[in-house]
Amino acid sequence: MSSEKSEKIKHGDRLYYSIGEVASMFSVNTSLIRFWEKEFDIIKPKRNKKGTRFFTTKDVDNFHLIYNLVKERGYTLQGAKEKIKKDQKQAYDELELINTLKEVRKFLLELKKEL
Repeated sequence: MSSEKSEKIKHGDRLYYSIGEVASMFSVNTSLIRFWEKEFDIIKPKRNKKGTRFFTTKDVDNFHLIYNLVKERGYTLQGAKEKIKKDQKQAYDELELINTLKEVRKFLLELKKEL
């Protein structure tokens, strides 16, 4: 995954992403992206006249938070909704901390290989 800065996760300079691109970022099916969009009110893609979804970087950040809570940390959908509703900033702070620790671990493992 991309590395994050403060509360936001860097995704490059793109403004919008297709549903296929978002699904591929998380290695999930597009049906899961559509399902999470319906389940979590923090996901609000733009749509064109044909109804095609275009996700903003904020939506992608929110997907990353949902993915972390549900897929990596084992929260139920209801539990993830409650966590986000209770304190979204704290949930992002925890996600940032987890990602930082993963980067440190990766660095240490690479350092260990070189020794």
